[in-house]
Amino acid sequence: MSHFNSIIGQSPALDSLIRVAQIAASTDVTILLKGETGTGKEVLAQTIQKASSRSDKNFITLNCAALPEGLIESELFGHKKGAFTGANSSASGLFKAADGGTLFLDEINSLPVSIQGRLLRFLDSGECLAVGDTKPYFVDVRIIAATNVDLTKQIKAGEFRSDLYFRLNVVPIELPTLAQRSEDIEHLANHFLSMFASEHTITAPTFSKQSLTILKAYKWPGNIRELRNLCERLSILLAGKTIEPENLPLEVRSVSIDRRAKSSGYILPETGIQLDSIEADLINQALNRTNGNRSKSARLLGLSRDTLLYRMQKHGLTTH
Repeated sequence: MSHFNSIIGQSPALDSLIRVAQIAASTDVTILLKGETGTGKEVLAQTIQKASSRSDKNFITLNCAALPEGLIESELFGHKKGAFTGANSSASGLFKAADGGTLFLDEINSLPVSIQGRLLRFLDSGECLAVGDTKPYFVDVRIIAATNVDLTKQIKAGEFRSDLYFRLNVVPIELPTLAQRSEDIEHLANHFLSMFASEHTITAPTFSKQSLTILKAYKWPGNIRELRNLCERLSILLAGKTIEPENLPLEVRSVSIDRRAKSSGYILPETGIQLDSIEADLINQALNRTNGNRSKSARLLGLSRDTLLYRMQKHGLTTH
């Protein structure tokens, strides 16, 4: 069984991501995960580690935004006794702890510029130097980094080294927002309800069809983490019951209310329509308008590029 089967979802955007991650996992290449907060970057990093040849070694995580600049260098590379005030004993650091395994650097965008050069040196040569030491040491550590901001903008602002960016960005993997993979919301929600029922020893509630429709329409600014938290709350408060729209938070329900209030004005004919034919025709119109540019066509249709490619394949459409 593939370790990637544990990642919940069947959307085209997720399938595309997993294909790239599977290939990257079979190598020691440096990976840069990009995506909004809550999209599952750490889960993907852990899965890549489990699917790699380093699966029996340590997977160490450091959130680069969680430590002050004065401590992060010591945390990463270690320090010698007496290297600074309070260093009453030597410490080895995360690079030594991760030797042979993987070091996941979350929010790499928050890594101080003063430390970025040292990370670059490690990526180039495997060399580390503990704070207060003069003799370097060498370790075999795979780096997976993650960012929730556009690093190219930080480079222009002088906040991130371009040479480090290029060294990290060997295999970039962009994680879609939950709104971009709305097909997966029902799978994820049911997974979380089942998980929390087991964790809290309760009977799992179920979502009604109307509630699921509302969940799929909501934009999820907190992404998967927000859905997970909601499912845990509902699991506890409504154990064994059916979750109806009125049980959902107002900010989630209001999307459905707004959409009904702002109807497009289109009225379904009494005789009905052929939705597949209309969808195929609209895709063709978008492709013609953009001279076959799939990325621009996807934007015109409010779709991700992967979803457009999936629907083109479904309708047997091609570009010339």
